[in-house]
Amino acid sequence: MIILPITLCAAAAAAVLNIWLSIRIGMVRTTKKISIGDGGDMELIARMRAQANFIENTPIVLVLIAVIELARTGNVWVMGVAAAYMLGRVAHGVGMDGGPLGFMRGLGTMATMLTQLGLGTWAVSIALDM
Repeated sequence: MIILPITLCAAAAAAVLNIWLSIRIGMVRTTKKISIGDGGDMELIARMRAQANFIENTPIVLVLIAVIELARTGNVWVMGVAAAYMLGRVAHGVGMDGGPLGFMRGLGTMATMLTQLGLGTWAVSIALDM
C-alpha cells in the first residue's frame, strides 16, 4: 500500500518543475556566458527569481497537501489543488520572461496564493472538526 500517493505525485511534479526552472536558468547562463551570479542581466535575474519563488512556496504547499491527505485519505480535491498549483508555477515561470506571455506571471502568482490560502483554510477546518 502506498502512503500519501497524491503527495508523492505532487513532490515528483515539483522535482520536475524545479529541474525545468534550473534548465531555463542554465540556458541564459550559457547564451550570455554568465557562470556565477547574475551579471546584472535582467533575463537571468527574472529566471533565477522564478526558481527561487518556486522554492520559497513549494515546501509549505507540499506539507499542507501531505497533512490534508493524511487526514482525508483519497480526497480527489487534494489532487486537483496539487495539479492547479503545479500548473500555476509553470505559468509563473513562463510569465517571468515577460513579453506577450507576461500576463501568466500574475496567473501563476494568483494560483499560488489561492492554493496556500485554500489548503491552509482546509487544514484548519479539519483540525477544528476533531
